[in-house]
Amino acid sequence: MRAIVNVIYSETHALHSPATAFAHGEVVAHDEGPARAHSILKAVRRLRWPVTAPALVAPDALLSVHTPDYVDYLQHIWREWTDAGFPSEGAVPSTFPRRLDAPIPADPRGRAGSYGFDTETPVGERTFEAALAAAACALTGADMLLAGARSAYALCRPPGHHAGPGYCGGYCYLNNAALAARRLASNGRTAAVLDIDFHHGNGTQDVFYEAPDVLYASIHGDPRHAYPFFWGAAEETGAGPGEGLNLNLPLPLGSDDGAWLGALGRALGATDSFEPAYLVVSLGTDACAGDPVGGFRVTPDAFAQAARRIASLGVPTLVVQEGGYDQTSIGRSVTDFLQELASEQE
Repeated sequence: MRAIVNVIYSETHALHSPATAFAHGEVVAHDEGPARAHSILKAVRRLRWPVTAPALVAPDALLSVHTPDYVDYLQHIWREWTDAGFPSEGAVPSTFPRRLDAPIPADPRGRAGSYGFDTETPVGERTFEAALAAAACALTGADMLLAGARSAYALCRPPGHHAGPGYCGGYCYLNNAALAARRLASNGRTAAVLDIDFHHGNGTQDVFYEAPDVLYASIHGDPRHAYPFFWGAAEETGAGPGEGLNLNLPLPLGSDDGAWLGALGRALGATDSFEPAYLVVSLGTDACAGDPVGGFRVTPDAFAQAARRIASLGVPTLVVQEGGYDQTSIGRSVTDFLQELASEQE
């Protein structure tokens, strides 16, 4: 029987389409646009896999991971921003609190700094709708696993793993993978999140840092030299009931297949020891050589090997799309990974 992966996708993602970002001291073209998801969908269509629209999700469903005030911010900041006379392209912070206990200002410029940690993640008029649809894709995929599916793929855009309980950044607004993992790790079940995006999933780490029922393992660029810089050190291992359940495997820039697969082996060993009922893979193809936003030299063959090793765990797996910015290869990179995963799970 031909291996098939159920794909969950919503065209609502296209409502969020920032044209530019302020990065590294200059205005640049925004890397995270609708073309990313469209490239992946085109590749999926060629395989004739079923593509399912997500079930509707109410904003209250986000509260399993995100704080009520943050969800409210995403829903209303654009109107507050434009009503104050600021550009309609989106709310973007320019001032950030250095005190963790700083009160949240009433002025939308201050609010943007309270809830965003970089200048590359604008909240536009329809951003919340797009992010909510991405979250719905991940939650629908989780429900498929709960109903007995061995694998599913949530074609999420915007991505999510940089979004924390009360903040956005790194092109991320709602943490799709964390929302799915939280749903899977309910009623006494456990889940693991394996993050193979080039960038550390700081938001996912923050969500589960003290959680006893979710293991988070991440392979990423060393934060001394790679975004998001302030999270992702090997010494960050979890706290309280989550102590030992946060595994960071930072690698030097330029790391190749051998180093990356070696780290994957450690991550899968920890995952296997944890014995999760479900696995969520935060799939970022920006770890591939040549990606304009990444910094590794990982080949497509290594990604295929990774898919086979992940499948060998024998755990029902939801793949959630994160980064990947090479428009010429992202579709093939994703579908090759998914085909290997599904073939090994048969």
